[in-house]
Amino acid sequence: MAVDVKFIGSLRNIAGVNKKTIECSNGISLLFLINLIIKELPALKKNLVFQQNQEFRINSLILINGTEISVLNGLKTKINNGDKIVFVPFIHGG
Repeated sequence: MAVDVKFIGSLRNIAGVNKKTIECSNGISLLFLINLIIKELPALKKNLVFQQNQEFRINSLILINGTEISVLNGLKTKINNGDKIVFVPFIHGG
């Protein structure tokens, strides 16, 4: 399956791309997808998530099909074929 990932603001500059299609298995968690993104775009490692006290913390606003992940299942949210994922840095200009 494939999901479309979009980077906004400074994340676009760090990634070096505006959009990326990621091939992955259906039903993976968002955290697993983030790890796949980091493998393909390692410059994003410090900008998407970080680990604190054995928990992963989010470093950006993440939308799945237009819905912020905190109202879904956070980093455990399942990703499905055709989903649109958007990463927005917490601090950005207008």
